Amino acid sequence: MNTQIVFEHDDWLLTYKPPGSDFHDDGGQLGWFNEVQSDLNMTLYPVHRLDKPTSGLVLMAKSLEACRTINELFAGRDMEKWYLALVPNTMKKKQGAIIGDMEKSRRGAYKLLPTKQNPAVTQFFSYSLEPGVRICLLKPKTGKTHQLRVALKSLAAPIIGDKLYGGVESDRVYLHAFALRFQYGGDFYEFSLPPTEGKYFQSQGFLEWIASYSAPWLLNWPVFKK
Repeated sequence: MNTQIVFEHDDWLLTYKPPGSDFHDDGGQLGWFNEVQSDLNMTLYPVHRLDKPTSGLVLMAKSLEACRTINELFAGRDMEKWYLALVPNTMKKKQGAIIGDMEKSRRGAYKLLPTKQNPAVTQFFSYSLEPGVRICLLKPKTGKTHQLRVALKSLAAPIIGDKLYGGVESDRVYLHAFALRFQYGGDFYEFSLPPTEGKYFQSQGFLEWIASYSAPWLLNWPVFKK
């Protein structure tokens, strides 16, 4: 395994996780996180995770102190995150926010509820990629399990390849952790990493689109209270 390091700080690493990799060990099989530690011969501390089918940016702390600091950024919603997803052109609405409580459903899935006691909050814009396919640029304000997958399912547009939520079969689940923006140690950091794995992510239409959206923090995202 050759770990892809996107950026290295004295206190943390920003790495790339490929799709289809379990983050944690499973059934005796070494997970991606521990493979990274082994590959780099370094003790690291996870501060967030990605689902097995999701690719993209992952932060790892180099010390417990850095881990606590970064966890506080996530807990205080001071860590801005953006994801990309590809969905069929069946969405109930093309932009806005999906807000609602979540609970476990069947087969390891979750579902969105109409209540808002402790809701998952996701903002999004969507754009046409090609006939029948749309790109969703998603900004989760919370970090619930399967939040983005459930949110898009609730709009009648499950992510392409996400069979757990009714998505059409494809060569991968088209969900990618695209960008991060945060302040650490008095400095601002902004990162974006376009996806490269998957036939749709390699298409000319996608490559032309991503060239104009490499800095999602510059879009006019509505302000939500913490």
